[in-house]
Amino acid sequence: MKPLPHNQPSPIVIRSTLKSIQWDMTSMIDVVFLLIVFFTLVINFAAADQNERIKLPISELAQPPEMQPTEPLVLHILADGNIIYNGMEYTLHGLHDPLDHRLRFLRHLNVPLETVTVIIRADAMSGSGQVLDVLELCQSTGLTRFVLRTKQKEE
Repeated sequence: MKPLPHNQPSPIVIRSTLKSIQWDMTSMIDVVFLLIVFFTLVINFAAADQNERIKLPISELAQPPEMQPTEPLVLHILADGNIIYNGMEYTLHGLHDPLDHRLRFLRHLNVPLETVTVIIRADAMSGSGQVLDVLELCQSTGLTRFVLRTKQKEE
């Protein structure tokens, strides 16, 4: 190899020793989990209080609720008279024990029964007598606040 003259710079040879680039995914995973937690906390759970087997009656007087109850207790009355509470189907007489269990739990948490609102979603084909029976059962356990859900009449 011939020596270079003094006034010319020597060539620079760069050799890469990196085989592959590895990304640190820790911060990406953290951001994804934070987004999951955020959307879980702000999701509207009103849809969870509904049951597709219930076809609400239509009412001209129906109005959207002004504010959500602080302690809701949702009961779905089916057309055959059975009641869905907490995802389980009960007869009228079989509902007493689960309601009593829930009220004992609320008392244990020092929640006054006056703040518990029973939301009744009765099927349009269920009879008014069935709704009254459920109201009487709830009143016998000490509940006094009730809301009856209906559909607004579409214009």
